[in-house]
Amino acid sequence: MNENRDLDPEARLRAADPAADVEPRAGFVDEVVADVTRSDAATGEPATSDAPEVPVADLAAERHRRAKWVPWVAVAASLIVFGGAGYAVGATTGGSTDLAEGAAPPISLQGAAGGAGTPEGMAQEDASAAVGDAKRSAQGAADMMYPAWGGRNSFTSSGLGTSEGSALAYAFDARAASNVDTVSALAASFGIAEPAELQDGLWIAGPQDGTAPSLSVSLDGTLSFFYTNPLLNPWACESSDGAVGAEGGGDAGSVDGVDPVVPCEPTGTPPAEDVAIDALRSVITSAGRDADAFEYSSEAWEGAVTRTAQAWPVVDGQRLDQAWTAEVAEDGLVSASGALAGLVPLGEYDVVSEQQAFERLSDPRFGAQMTAMPLAAREEIAVDDQPWVAPTEPPAAPSAGSPVSWTVNDVEIVSARLGLASQWQPDGSVLEVPAYEFTDAGGGTWSIIAVADAMLDFAPVE
Repeated sequence: MNENRDLDPEARLRAADPAADVEPRAGFVDEVVADVTRSDAATGEPATSDAPEVPVADLAAERHRRAKWVPWVAVAASLIVFGGAGYAVGATTGGSTDLAEGAAPPISLQGAAGGAGTPEGMAQEDASAAVGDAKRSAQGAADMMYPAWGGRNSFTSSGLGTSEGSALAYAFDARAASNVDTVSALAASFGIAEPAELQDGLWIAGPQDGTAPSLSVSLDGTLSFFYTNPLLNPWACESSDGAVGAEGGGDAGSVDGVDPVVPCEPTGTPPAEDVAIDALRSVITSAGRDADAFEYSSEAWEGAVTRTAQAWPVVDGQRLDQAWTAEVAEDGLVSASGALAGLVPLGEYDVVSEQQAFERLSDPRFGAQMTAMPLAAREEIAVDDQPWVAPTEPPAAPSAGSPVSWTVNDVEIVSARLGLASQWQPDGSVLEVPAYEFTDAGGGTWSIIAVADAMLDFAPVE
């Protein structure tokens, strides 16, 4: 049985590719997808030759784990395919945003995705490795990294505030919602009649073999859930030659038990934006949350047959970096994910001033994170339509006494805002803590925790 039946990033990308006839070198995308999907189920690291195969009994856990990082695999593959073909990444249609209250955007302390040690963090690391390997292979190490995207930085600023203060913090109360009644009620809203059961560290409802709608809920700090309905999945189709695509498995060419990706030809028209958003609002309501306390957006990839919607919970006038998502086809809801745990207040926390937080950008204890690339780098990515040219010889050896390249980016901070960001604790609990987001002169953003030193526990995890 193909364990990747719902996880076909290449098929999705091929459907979205405006240059379907333009291909990277033979086997390139398959290699990257295979490398990522053969990662070890327990650690997320690439499997070794003597690593044990994933047992069939862990199918539910494996499907749930992969559900967390497959969107990042698709992003990685899209960078490869579109980058190789010379088209911009992320082209969407109908991507308006419902900003009824105009909440501030989310702040993240973990960069573009979750933090290390969390499912989101493993997703980021898996995708980053895939993108890095692909870009090294396709463009060469010299062209792999944009100068302002991470690396060594020298920060300067002027005019930042020097007043300290306090701000509210919150925590997700996962245990309060982790019960059979809550999970079964959500499952029932999806049309799953069977009550939820706790198995192998997951709440599950419905069959986990891809034959019918199913729900799984992780016992993590946000009680994250994933629902999928393979019966409405337009990517689960038959290719023109009769071979089963995303939902099926071919035994020919199978590598280490992973069936090869077989592109298929999905049909259908993405639903309207309000249809996708209403579907997500219904999911949020069914989970016992107030759908009006969220802000929404929706996109449909060029050439896609489904539409995605996102919902951000709004707290104290700011979106949190814990978005709910839904994928909707013309026949209904294909998949959805979110956090069943509600927020509880933790009271006021002392926070440092803007200037003190700026000084933390250069303090390795605080690990400053770039959360958005400068505008120039983003534009460079968008317009980079030059095909890769194969090298004819390796780089020349540096001459004796030549300087050692040690690139340092000059980053000028021009503004700061105080908000909330998710912070994963060693025990797996998740806080929403005060954090600063700095904007640099190029339009990039950087985040740093704002909680005062006296309220931070610097002790290493034992």
